[in-house]
Amino acid sequence: MPAMNMVQALNSAMDVMLGRDPDVVVFGEDVGYFGGVFRVTDGLQRKYGAQRVFDAPIAEGGILGIAVGMGAYGLRPVAEVQFADYIYPAMDQLVSAAARLRYRSAGEWWAPVTVRAPCGGGIFGGQTHSQSPEALFTHVCGLKTVIPSNPYDAKGLLISAIEDDDPVVFFEPKRLYQGPFDGHPERPAVSWAKHPLGAVPGEHYRVPIGAARVARAGADVTVLAYGTMVHVALAAAQETGVDAEVIDLRTLRPLDADAIAASVEKTGRCVIVHEATRTGGFGAELAAVVQERCFYSLEAPIERVTGWDTPYPHAFEWQYFPGPARVGRALRRATEG
Repeated sequence: MPAMNMVQALNSAMDVMLGRDPDVVVFGEDVGYFGGVFRVTDGLQRKYGAQRVFDAPIAEGGILGIAVGMGAYGLRPVAEVQFADYIYPAMDQLVSAAARLRYRSAGEWWAPVTVRAPCGGGIFGGQTHSQSPEALFTHVCGLKTVIPSNPYDAKGLLISAIEDDDPVVFFEPKRLYQGPFDGHPERPAVSWAKHPLGAVPGEHYRVPIGAARVARAGADVTVLAYGTMVHVALAAAQETGVDAEVIDLRTLRPLDADAIAASVEKTGRCVIVHEATRTGGFGAELAAVVQERCFYSLEAPIERVTGWDTPYPHAFEWQYFPGPARVGRALRRATEG
């Protein structure tokens, strides 16, 4: 089984689906000849031609509007938004068209559209290249929201997204593209080749949308995380010595509430971690789920470790980005209280 980083795994997923299904098309800004700003689509146009892998104008509303039309007429478009920060001009196409099409047509039409978008910080991208807007999309009925934390899941989830008949917003933590990252600014990412989840089958396989995984088993406290924050949480557990159970949510909508409840009922404590802004962040929804499902099992208040309520800074990125020290303090508060 070949070792892949996340860029290679995502490329492999699109390669497999382009070869498997003639209705799959890939397009977006610079995804064709250039192979994408992060090289995720590298080589696909050469292999499948410019009619199936092609560049689009710098107009995100147009990209996703075209994708919805393609999906309604039988294609399975994979549209890339170059950075998640650029997705806002296309909100109307996603919310009012893609997410509503199946409902308002009583199932006669649907939009099997996959929207890929690199998200999150850690690369000194500043306020317009580092945002984590996932909570905005989990609020929209009809959209699915996916955020993988590793190459194996990234490929399997992307294949599942492309094959899904509903629109899927697929966020890719760009800090994880080349290797797992524990949140220490002075330590670079390490190779996925030595990580068990870096072993990725070359062929077709699926990771189901809506199923969380236990990234680390533990008995003292549950940590709910996704994307880059899974690795930050793992590092915090190791550095503090707290016996934390880390749940990698993988998909935010649909949410695996059963897996969350099973873990929190076992540990009696919960820490929620995400790098998006705190107020209105997806952590608030997770806290509500835990409160509703696990109230009588909780032995301490639910903790949240998040980004700050400010635009993503450039000069102070590592003070904004939740790291193992901040997560570790929350683990101690949860277990010592």
